[in-house]
Amino acid sequence: MIGGGKVAVHKAQILFRFTDNITVLSPDLDEKFSLLPFQYIQKRYEPGDIRGFQLIYICTDNHELNRGIKEEAEQQGSLASVCDAPALCDFTSPAIYRKENLTISVATDARDVQRSIRIRNRIQELIEQGMLNLE
Repeated sequence: MIGGGKVAVHKAQILFRFTDNITVLSPDLDEKFSLLPFQYIQKRYEPGDIRGFQLIYICTDNHELNRGIKEEAEQQGSLASVCDAPALCDFTSPAIYRKENLTISVATDARDVQRSIRIRNRIQELIEQGMLNLE
């Protein structure tokens, strides 16, 4: 993950539900990162920093830098998600509901994130009220 601000920490908190195998590279880190057991590299991004990584979340507030990192990822055959720039993404993150060994995801290809969240929340509500049988 490139970036250490609010968008990055939000993405990291979601990803932590599934893995702790994440490396975060940023000169500055939101204080909430201290609650996450990731590997941290505190420095500015430089070309070559993503070498060897296959899945990259690009979460800086610098659109030109994001585009450059995305191009580098593409050249090395890595998949990248550029937060807040769906047109540049190789993949997007769905709204996720997880309970025990069941995961339900809702996606709108980053075109209507709020709708994905509303639908995910409605599914969660139906499950928790016993109105949607999962058996």
